[in-house]
Amino acid sequence: MADTKGARTSLRLAESMLELIQRHGYSGTGLNTVVEHSGAPKGSLYFHFPQGKEALGEKAVQLAAARFGALVADSAQKSAAPAAVVGRVIDELAGMLEDSDFQLGCPVSVVTLEMGVRSDRLRDACAQAFESWISPVSDLLVAHGRPRDVARALATAVVSMVEGAVIVSRAQRSTAPLHCAAQAITVLLGPGAEAPA
Repeated sequence: MADTKGARTSLRLAESMLELIQRHGYSGTGLNTVVEHSGAPKGSLYFHFPQGKEALGEKAVQLAAARFGALVADSAQKSAAPAAVVGRVIDELAGMLEDSDFQLGCPVSVVTLEMGVRSDRLRDACAQAFESWISPVSDLLVAHGRPRDVARALATAVVSMVEGAVIVSRAQRSTAPLHCAAQAITVLLGPGAEAPA
């Protein structure tokens, strides 16, 4: 995206939508609240997102997907073994939860649960977000010797486990479920995920 005033305003609106979804859910986030939170002029909301709240929600989900994808990529550069990569990601997520006093959850799971049945547009955006996390984990496992079909199944299980652990951690106001997920994922990915000789 070009670094123009309009692009910055659009991003600011999407970032506000993302944060508010994390705190209040999709249904609990009104457009007036997004405008107020972002500090953008109200007219700019309809200029950048003429299709309204669903379009802004879709952009927020895409932003969340990109940020989590960047976290996975950064963790992959710092760790070799797949279990260590996932462990780093989980440590980051645990830190984010604690820093927000367990107020910020995964906006993709929130939107999926609230709108997956009512909006094909938002369900598709969420499905693409999850896929953007499953695919690189699957590729990492393939690079470490797993057959592609096994890698895909494991990656899907890992992303699902982490997502569920974030929800349980918020409910319990504890990062223990995330750390339990990390331990289970270490067992799941275990020695078979080592790089081939």
